[in-house]
Amino acid sequence: MQTISPFLWFNDQAEEAANFYVSIFKNSKIENVSRYGEGAPAPAGTAMGVSFVLDGLELQAFNGGPMFTFTEAISLYVNAETQPEIDELWEKLTADGGEPSRCGWLKDKYGLSWQIVPPVLTQLLSDPNPEVAGRVMQAMLGMGKLEIAGLQAAAAG
Repeated sequence: MQTISPFLWFNDQAEEAANFYVSIFKNSKIENVSRYGEGAPAPAGTAMGVSFVLDGLELQAFNGGPMFTFTEAISLYVNAETQPEIDELWEKLTADGGEPSRCGWLKDKYGLSWQIVPPVLTQLLSDPNPEVAGRVMQAMLGMGKLEIAGLQAAAAG
């Protein structure tokens, strides 16, 4: 069991969001759903909390009302090895009202920020030649969804 787990506050979409996320990532499942009872601040039977696993990462989702919303100050960072994997995750997470952003960032339809990043980006940005790293940085800054071929072409000059 993980000692630290991300805790996601939703207005009333925790169960829907958890099911959505589990449908996207391999090795994922809903672990538990607790429901509000009679006299609670939400209708009886409504999901209160959802424990779920996304490709090995345990998360908690909570329906706590509209007081808090997500910001880009925190995001879920996904290592995507191949361009088809990046493309698929980008398409699924931006579907139905999600918003693409820059440099591999996006918001899903619930407002949660994600980074879909190929590990090669970190390698290229860490190149000992500052000119290579600089070209890769400039290429990345011009992208929404990250394109591995474009990053590699920038590195090659």
